[in-house]
Amino acid sequence: MPQVTQGVAVRLAELAPGRPACRVTDLAGPADFDLRDLVRGYLIAEGKRRLTVPMPLPGKAGKAYRGGLTLSLDGDRGARTWEEFLAAR
Repeated sequence: MPQVTQGVAVRLAELAPGRPACRVTDLAGPADFDLRDLVRGYLIAEGKRRLTVPMPLPGKAGKAYRGGLTLSLDGDRGARTWEEFLAAR
């Protein structure tokens, strides 16, 4: 899920003064989307009409994406939505 640069910058500023960490919790947007929904929203916001064709990813990586294994389910969530990001462009 898309996260705006301001939210990432705030997160980095919070982490910077702390102790070194090999791994911190993930930062994701407030909602989960399919890639096709993100593309569709972007095209509508830009006033573009394009034919989109589903292209499933093959192999283990594709299976992980389709199964939702790449989502940050227990990480921190940003506040700005994809729709708000598109409207501000």
